[in-house]
Order: sequence, then C-alpha cells, then structure tokens
Amino acid sequence: MPHFRIAQAANLLGVSDDTVRRYVDSGSLPVELDASNRKVIDGAELAAFSRDQTHAATAPMAPTSARNRMVGLVTSVIADTVMAQVELQCGPHRVVSLMSSEAVAELGLEPGVLAVAVIKSTNVVVETPSR
Repeated sequence: MPHFRIAQAANLLGVSDDTVRRYVDSGSLPVELDASNRKVIDGAELAAFSRDQTHAATAPMAPTSARNRMVGLVTSVIADTVMAQVELQCGPHRVVSLMSSEAVAELGLEPGVLAVAVIKSTNVVVETPSR
C-alpha cells in the first residue's frame, strides 16, 4: 500500500499541512515513520479517514440509489429562460451541473446557498498518476 507524506495527505484532503498535523496529534489519523524517519500515512488509513470525514459532512437526504453525495456551497448560477449552469464548491472539488431554470428557481439556488450534488453514473473513468 502506498504511503503519503503530511503535505501530500493535506493536498488530497483539501486541508492545510497544519490541519493534518492536528489530526495526527489528536490520534485521528495514524502515522508511521518511513526509511528516512519522516512521518507518513498509510494509503488505506488515509482513504478511510477521508471517507469518514466526507460522511460527517453530508446532509440528511431521502433514500435513493445514488451513492455519491458532495455537500457544498453554490458559487455561481448562470441561467437563461430555459437552462441554467450551477457551480458548487464541495471541499476542494468544483462540481458543475446543467439543469432547467425552473429547477433552479424551485430549489432557490443562488451563490451562498448550501446544496448537495448527488451523482449517479454508470460510466466513471478512474485514472492513476503515471509512475
């Protein structure tokens, strides 16, 4: 399993290095020492921690088959008479949705509103960085 240094973990979690150090100091995120005596975080531990943090941020929703929910703030709404583009900032992730202008009005979407992006897809491309 890969190991990640503090700065890498912070980048992956979308937080500062100091925040990751606080997670480590509080015992929330276990660390090991690598061959150079630097603190590293096991990839599986980091993934579990990230998943747990994400679940803590979700809002209560009605039962659905969609499993991918990202809580965030609406940052932009561009609408015409029929369609709209809505942008959300969900942690370090920018999510863009195209929907009807009617849906935007019904949901009261405007910059600063808390919203949940619910994603259901049968086609998801997964890549790994080149080594």
